[in-house]
Amino acid sequence: MVNQEEKISIQNLSFTYADGTEALRNVSLTIRPNELFVLFGPSRSGKTTLLRLLNRLSDLIDGAKREGRILFNGRDIFQPGTDVTDLRRRISMVFAIPTPLPGSIYSNLTYGLKMAGVTDKNILDERVERSLRQSALWDEVKERLTDSAFTLSGGQKQRLCLARSLALEPELILLDNPTSGLDPISTAQVERSLYELKQQYTVIMVPHSVQQAARVADCAAFMLDGELIEIGDQESIFVNPREQRTEDYITGRFG
Repeated sequence: MVNQEEKISIQNLSFTYADGTEALRNVSLTIRPNELFVLFGPSRSGKTTLLRLLNRLSDLIDGAKREGRILFNGRDIFQPGTDVTDLRRRISMVFAIPTPLPGSIYSNLTYGLKMAGVTDKNILDERVERSLRQSALWDEVKERLTDSAFTLSGGQKQRLCLARSLALEPELILLDNPTSGLDPISTAQVERSLYELKQQYTVIMVPHSVQQAARVADCAAFMLDGELIEIGDQESIFVNPREQRTEDYITGRFG
């Protein structure tokens, strides 16, 4: 029976690269529907590796070894016969560096839909507008949808990549440092859009900083050297952490 309180259940997950680097060690955690869940910690703590495992981008890493399970809506994503293309549509990832496709803003947003067999122009138009509104970009580009996506600013490109994911109507959105390199105004726009998104989606995010993590998280996990050190809601983990290592990182004693 599927637990309706669990969108993602990670169970005793370990991951080792071909060179022997142990990126994750026995990580277990649960993420609820419509939660904005933050993974934070210093570099090389396993955060991005965990994101890539969640939609099986880890499959592309030669010679790596995985142990443990990831359940998505109660089903193991690594079980034989899993449609990985469909999984990546349902669990969509936005990377730190925005990567628009060649072509117009409109074609960037409809490319994936057309690949999925959607050809009705009314549906395409509706998805384009809705995804741009959800990513707080519609008002800025609605009069220039035929312009090249490369004419957008850095912050606009990042929100376009978010909109491109939303157009496919995923259930879970993975954000890997989505405001890296953005100015404060663009960062604030992306953060505002997150509050709207979690009304409809589950969001897992690797933040730009501890301060951003504290601003946006419903729940957060502190990771260090591939281990899950502490997990808790926003107030408990950022105001009153249980673990000394968590407090030391949050207060800037290391990292």
